[in-house]
Amino acid sequence: MKLNALLVTTLAALAAQSAWAANVSVTDVWARATMPGQQVSGAYMQIQSDADARLVGASSPAVPRVEVHEMKMDGDVMRMREVKAIELPKGKTVSLQPGGFHIMLMNLPKPIAAGDIIPLTLVVESGGKRQTVEVKAEARATDGSTMQHHHH
Repeated sequence: MKLNALLVTTLAALAAQSAWAANVSVTDVWARATMPGQQVSGAYMQIQSDADARLVGASSPAVPRVEVHEMKMDGDVMRMREVKAIELPKGKTVSLQPGGFHIMLMNLPKPIAAGDIIPLTLVVESGGKRQTVEVKAEARATDGSTMQHHHH
């Protein structure tokens, strides 16, 4: 009988815990491969939550500085800035993509080669509580046409 009581208590605790935690799914996670000497990159993904939530931060053991950023037109100038949070409306897929919201990887200790895996920890807030979501971004080579930093 004691085992059943323990099991019921454990299940009740798990149910209570999941009551506040949004079920967040993250798909198509990738990072931009870099050139030698380039110290910044971006990570991109699709995020969906089953409850209203917000992406409030990110980190990586492989990257010294990780920030949540947004690129948008300000008049005729494309500007990039750090944002405090990205809203994740219940049931809607939010795209982090080049030219929009993205995760900025800064002060890279070494170039990111195509095929490298960058571990990321996303911090999601829902119902006043925070949870982390672990994802792995696979680096992809790009043709450079979307890069804004050309050096001649």
